Amino acid sequence: MKLGVLFSGGKDSVFAMYKTMENNEICCLISIFSENPESYMFHTPNIHLTELQADALNLPLLTVKTKGIKEKELIDLKKAIEKAKKKYKIEGIVTGALASNYQAIRIKKICDELGLECINPLWKKDQIEYLREVVSAGFKVIIIGVFAEPFTKNWLGREINEKTIKELETMEKKHKINPAGEGGEIETFVIDGPIFKKRLEIIKAKTKYNNYSGIYEINNAKLVRK
Repeated sequence: MKLGVLFSGGKDSVFAMYKTMENNEICCLISIFSENPESYMFHTPNIHLTELQADALNLPLLTVKTKGIKEKELIDLKKAIEKAKKKYKIEGIVTGALASNYQAIRIKKICDELGLECINPLWKKDQIEYLREVVSAGFKVIIIGVFAEPFTKNWLGREINEKTIKELETMEKKHKINPAGEGGEIETFVIDGPIFKKRLEIIKAKTKYNNYSGIYEINNAKLVRK
């Protein structure tokens, strides 16, 4: 099946694509650039770097801007998916939805209206097991956003590895967070993995943090040979 991927550059969209590539053809990536950092639907930190990731993956990227107004942003999402269907002849959409009914229901409705399959390979996975699967598959993922107590500034820019996962598991039990960030607690960015032709090297970044909320803002990055 020819598929398009709703692509944010974070672990969920990247790993969902990875899981569907074996038996399907990934024809394009679709990124929504929201002007609203509080968007209900879309990942916003470092979204501009999806262009560099698309180059690293050797896949075409279709981008659409949105004001990020709740519910109205879905009109822009539908336009983007419709454009991908026309340009790349896709038959379905891959999402990284893990537990968010809000996102899953709305994307499914758009796909139904456009006659496309909606594929959610990560849906309802155990979040700790899922994180371990991402790491064991060889993906290099860093945390670029924290938005909940007890995340400190030191979490920003940190790679997700076994040590990180163990700490997230403890925080899940103690603070009732979603360890994979499905409740909006963390945002991530993928810099390398088995499906990347080149890896991303961060040249310049700065941290903005206040009161358990912060962003690891990547100002400059480049592709390097693996």
